[in-house]
Amino acid sequence: MSEDMDADADAEALEPVPADEELETVAELAKRRGFFFPASRAYGGVAGFYTYGPEGAALKRNVEDAWRDLFVTQEGHMEISAPDVMPEPVFEASGHLDGFDDMIIECPECGTNHRADHLVEDATRIEEAESLPIPEVEALIAEYDLDCTVCGEPLTDVPVEEFNLMFETNIGPGSSKPGYLRPETAQGIFVEFPQLKQYARNQLPFGVAQVGTAWRNEISPRRALVRVREFTQAELEHFVDPDEDEPPLHRVADVELTLYPADEQEADDGEYVTCTVQEAVDENIVASDWVAYYLGLSQDWYERVGVDMDRFRYRQHLSGELAHYAADCWDAEAELGGDWVEITGFAYRSDYDLSKHGAHSDEDFTLFKQYDEPKTVERATVDPDMSVLGPEFGGDAGAVQEALNDLVARDPDAFDGESVAVEVDGETYEVDVEDANFAREEVTESGEHITPHVVEPSFGIGRIVYTVLTHAYDRDLVDGEERAFLDLPPEVAPTTVGVFPLMDKDGLGERAREVEADLRQAGFAVAYDDSGNIGRRYRRQDEVGTPYCVTVDYESLEDDTVTVRERDSTEQARVDIEELPVTLTALRTGSTDISEL
Repeated sequence: MSEDMDADADAEALEPVPADEELETVAELAKRRGFFFPASRAYGGVAGFYTYGPEGAALKRNVEDAWRDLFVTQEGHMEISAPDVMPEPVFEASGHLDGFDDMIIECPECGTNHRADHLVEDATRIEEAESLPIPEVEALIAEYDLDCTVCGEPLTDVPVEEFNLMFETNIGPGSSKPGYLRPETAQGIFVEFPQLKQYARNQLPFGVAQVGTAWRNEISPRRALVRVREFTQAELEHFVDPDEDEPPLHRVADVELTLYPADEQEADDGEYVTCTVQEAVDENIVASDWVAYYLGLSQDWYERVGVDMDRFRYRQHLSGELAHYAADCWDAEAELGGDWVEITGFAYRSDYDLSKHGAHSDEDFTLFKQYDEPKTVERATVDPDMSVLGPEFGGDAGAVQEALNDLVARDPDAFDGESVAVEVDGETYEVDVEDANFAREEVTESGEHITPHVVEPSFGIGRIVYTVLTHAYDRDLVDGEERAFLDLPPEVAPTTVGVFPLMDKDGLGERAREVEADLRQAGFAVAYDDSGNIGRRYRRQDEVGTPYCVTVDYESLEDDTVTVRERDSTEQARVDIEELPVTLTALRTGSTDISEL
């Protein structure tokens, strides 16, 4: 090491930031160093919208790339990019227009809208008020004498109502079609299933991934990136045959999970359940093998991107908070500022979505399943005699014919008597079985059409970025001075290496620029800094999580070596400039350690 170079002493750990100060501290850092900040502040800003600055955009992109690496590349799934705006019928079919609501209460004095379940959670020990019915939430507001948090007006006896979170827009000019900004990226996958199944050669199972923007008109955005109106999701829709396809549980069987099942949440002395993925399946703690598989698969990924696993759990949804499409759902939750925040939802959506879109559209949302050998089966059929149904039922004859076709497929035994009854628009029609031309016949089939079931891991990228920043924030003492730094994994850190000339003279700056250019050419994210002393430059890079710094000094001009300094330990080593890209790659991937250089 050059004598002219300021070297860090060993770092001395400090107590972590208290939970009640943690989020405020991280938010201040995020704004000051360009991770994220409220958008459009020049015009007063709008709650629930954030801009990712240079550091934040890079961190977010790296988290997304790590997600793609696992769920697209390693798992072998395909990825698409669907539009943010979709026509109204999509969301009529999906159920979002009728069931995508939160509870809202409006202050009668100042007109401020509050999310009612959040008011209850903030004033009580109830953690999941969202799962409660509206009358119970109203009763809790009255019981605890809750007031408007803006003007102090009592909210007792003020009605709680449902508020749909969809952002509405118009598609086209004039008599345009109504459309909506998608509240989840999933529907962009489901509506394209008829095309996507062809790309999968009509073979199950197959998965379709998407990373993109989702929009929700939140009643009360809050807590920075936790509850916003525009956010990024990374979702996988895994289409499976529920009767045949099984997950490769052996790959994750021994992964240990921290689970918070519904029954433990509802118990007075409820506790976490710590068990392996295999034990969770064997003991029916997690009902779906596929959901259990994705819990195990995701566990290592969270640690990989920087989530503190001592502040992490999987929580099962209570019955009252299950989404309209979910047969079962578990959330990955991270502890932030003393509260638990959902960062991923793992849902078994069964055939809900594909069945709904199949019923509402003119496309086929089934998949033909080829039998190993043809099967001879008995099929019940009808061929209604319209010369009889027409005169008897008039304009309703066609609807009666369709109802008979549906009934024979659903309940052939209904035709065992002399007549059969069907219902059309609330009215019952009696039809002679003889006029329905009911018959049973044997047919040979080579396969059948099935509606696949869907397993969905849905990752909230913004919340994960916020979690990673919060969990990475640390402080210690270096050279007697307090240092704030982000202990980010090198894979997701916005910048991989900072390059500094010891001084910007005597050719040191020119040589440092050459090192910078070579590292950029090698694919590294590089920050160049020649302002201030070396110690201050180290601190600037530490604070944004840069894992390595390279200093070019006078010795570099003599022997083509540089000093490499590691962020967390502050250890330093001398490395040949020619070997620098290979060495930094080995450090970044963990195949070597700074102490081994």
